[in-house]
Amino acid sequence: MTKIQLHFNGNFSLKKEEIKRILNAASETEGLKDTLQNLMEKTGLGNAKVGKIKTWSVRAGLIKDNYLSPEGKIVLKHDPNLQSIITDWLMHFYLSFGNQGLNKIPENPADWGGWTYFVYTFLPQNLTFTKNTLDKNSISIFEEPDQVISQRMKYILRAYTEQQALANCQFIKEIKSDYYESGNPNLPNSYLIGYLLAKLWQRDFGQETSVLTEEIIKQKMGILPVLGIQPESLQQHLNAIESLGIIEQRRTVAPYQIIRRWDNPLTLLEKAYVNH
Repeated sequence: MTKIQLHFNGNFSLKKEEIKRILNAASETEGLKDTLQNLMEKTGLGNAKVGKIKTWSVRAGLIKDNYLSPEGKIVLKHDPNLQSIITDWLMHFYLSFGNQGLNKIPENPADWGGWTYFVYTFLPQNLTFTKNTLDKNSISIFEEPDQVISQRMKYILRAYTEQQALANCQFIKEIKSDYYESGNPNLPNSYLIGYLLAKLWQRDFGQETSVLTEEIIKQKMGILPVLGIQPESLQQHLNAIESLGIIEQRRTVAPYQIIRRWDNPLTLLEKAYVNH
């Protein structure tokens, strides 16, 4: 049995407007190392809230060591109000790894908690589901009391369905009360998909210059589940990324290969905003 690791937010749901305030504070000289009193004044967030919204921002990949992460700097520069779908997908990408980021992946996604389990195990097996199904599945895996698990999983669902959070991704949609579907996301542009591919490549293949296309398709906790797409639609995205010079594909004879042509993933993130 494993821990759900979804207590980081207390009782505060994901609101980009609040994360924006944390990012602004993090961009100042003191960053988030400032006194609690000063941070409360700068952000307008209450005593109980400041730390929790900071943790949302860290898990979303925008804050590192009390300052803006390299990604966070690009976000604040190009999308200071966090309105872009590029930002939504970026946050979803990092949130999907719990608090582990791009570390070497675990044997079982659930080892990294409820969010990782939801994105990489539950959704690929349940394109439509009810809250009840999600709860039952989660209760069989995580060791907290049933009621606590049900309550904590709700914050994931809210993050993907509330307009003030990541609803624009349409990673999952609430069709009717407590009934959800996935598999038809509102995808970002090819530069951002290139960035995600590059970061996952870095994690699993390091400095390799070429990888079999099949390995990308089968990559555990890889590009397919994080985008919420099926293997058959990946090729069109690879073609689009290739047309931008991000990768090159060898498809004359099997096994097909992908050759990396990017230098720095952050350049692709920057281009994702510039070309949005």
